Amino acid sequence: MTNIVRDSNDASELTNPPFFAFGEKVRAKRTIRNDGTYAGKEIGEVLAKKGEIGYVTSIGTFLQQFYIYGIEFTESGNRVGMKKKELEPVIARPGDDEEVPLPGPTLSERAGGIA
Repeated sequence: MTNIVRDSNDASELTNPPFFAFGEKVRAKRTIRNDGTYAGKEIGEVLAKKGEIGYVTSIGTFLQQFYIYGIEFTESGNRVGMKKKELEPVIARPGDDEEVPLPGPTLSERAGGIA
């Protein structure tokens, strides 16, 4: 029997509600090309450019593991199914801008101040 390789160490996103909501404005994190599943376009043809803006028009699932977001891209006019890891919200959400501190000296310690 063939082993199915899945992303994210077999962790299921479906235990939580969808990350994106219907109508939410999103941005493609990378260029998306036709893998042969988009009718009417040649294999390898660009469906959405990196940074292109779109809106969530549908939310489905794939392999009982991932949410697939139907995104209608405004520039290209294409509607493409994408995973959460391929998208980012255009409008920042509370907590999205929090940076995780890195180990090492603080700014005041590097400047010779007292921590």
